[in-house]
Amino acid sequence: MLCAEQGLDILTMTADSTLTALAAADALCSRQGERLTPVRRRVLELVLTADRPVKAYDLLEALKPGPGSAKPPTVYRALDFLIGLGLVHKVEALNAFVGCTTVHTHSDGCAELFICTHCGAVEERHGAPVSTHRPEGFRIERSVIEHFGHCSLCDH
Repeated sequence: MLCAEQGLDILTMTADSTLTALAAADALCSRQGERLTPVRRRVLELVLTADRPVKAYDLLEALKPGPGSAKPPTVYRALDFLIGLGLVHKVEALNAFVGCTTVHTHSDGCAELFICTHCGAVEERHGAPVSTHRPEGFRIERSVIEHFGHCSLCDH
């Protein structure tokens, strides 16, 4: 996945760029009065370093080797927390998750996810401000637009 705003390609993230993204997440949590607990941090790290959108049960499996293995509610709570901070996006159509290397909440726009139906790659772009066509009194909390097609590598 690529977060174009920062130009970081998660498919080829180095240990340094992962550490930078995790440090930015720590800083964001501090500013928000939240804690990036060890489980939340590990879930974020696993999502950031995955080469494709990752499913919750794959995360659960990756967390199992340690003592006191995580249970499904723990993973889902961690993902909900990370989504709320804009650090992870749920790809609704795939029921999977992708990391975002930019610390943001999309308050001035929305996440647009471009999903390759051939190889499964997901690329993120930051979309225009959210819809002005919403019903009167409706307050949008989060917007994610998913586009399906073929990436440049599969289109050849």
